[in-house]
Amino acid sequence: MASDQPIVIYPPGEDGGRRVRAGTHFLGMAYGLLDVVEFLRLAGLDDVDDDWMRRSARVEWRGGGPDEWTAPG
Repeated sequence: MASDQPIVIYPPGEDGGRRVRAGTHFLGMAYGLLDVVEFLRLAGLDDVDDDWMRRSARVEWRGGGPDEWTAPG
């Protein structure tokens, strides 16, 4: 499912959680990079790891990159 769709990680909310979407599918609320990796593995991307998440052009980080997990303010 996620293998051919863009992956979007939204800005952190007030609790630090970030929505994760692959294409039109909501995958879950992530509270760290490993959560995102696990969501993508469950969605069918077996080769995903934290290094892949940091360098992949398929991942769009909104409101901060892979090390940003606190709400702005």
